[in-house]
Amino acid sequence: MLDMKQICKTYNMGGEPVYALQNVNFHVEEGEFVAIIGPSGSGKSTLMNMIGCLDVPDSGTYELDGKMVAKMTQDQQAVIRNEKIGFIFQNFNLLAKLTALENVELPLLYRGTGARERHDRAMEALDKVGLAGRAKHKPMELSGGQQQRVAIARALAGNPPILLADEPIGNLDSRSGREVTELIHNLHGQGNTIILITHNNTQADEADRKVRIQDGCIVSDEKVIR
Repeated sequence: MLDMKQICKTYNMGGEPVYALQNVNFHVEEGEFVAIIGPSGSGKSTLMNMIGCLDVPDSGTYELDGKMVAKMTQDQQAVIRNEKIGFIFQNFNLLAKLTALENVELPLLYRGTGARERHDRAMEALDKVGLAGRAKHKPMELSGGQQQRVAIARALAGNPPILLADEPIGNLDSRSGREVTELIHNLHGQGNTIILITHNNTQADEADRKVRIQDGCIVSDEKVIR
């Protein structure tokens, strides 16, 4: 499903090199639930950007769902992002003037999906997260947990091979956080491949595999024992 080899990324900050990723090797099999965990500044956000085709490595190879993406143009990577990855962000990233349904339809709109199919697939995704009855509500009319569920529905609507969740409970209260964590766990049980970026050990323990990154290097990669 996903295979990275010898990925390196360096940034220049104040004239000094910052080695964000150093010879990272990382793979994910279809149907896995993998948590990437590490402190602030460890390189996990840079790794997430690489996985999500939001940034490109200085060196190394990246194969996603059978396609070599590290050397693609920005336009080609935009297509890959839209078709292959469903993003779930900490800040929800919903458009305030659109309803829940319209927010979920967005990635399908960008694909050129017809109006009827777009509506039906978005409603199906909202139903999966338990919000079909709130389809006409705008984000400000929803709780934080409900907004994150809409964001998850948006990620699901295009039926991407991978769901990439970046600190998905970081802005939620404990109850909503537990509900979203349970939802993500259930989505994995339905066969979705999930990559979770988090600093929360408890949430990381919900995954099948826990990958720890520190100072731009993967320092451990182990199965979660329950």
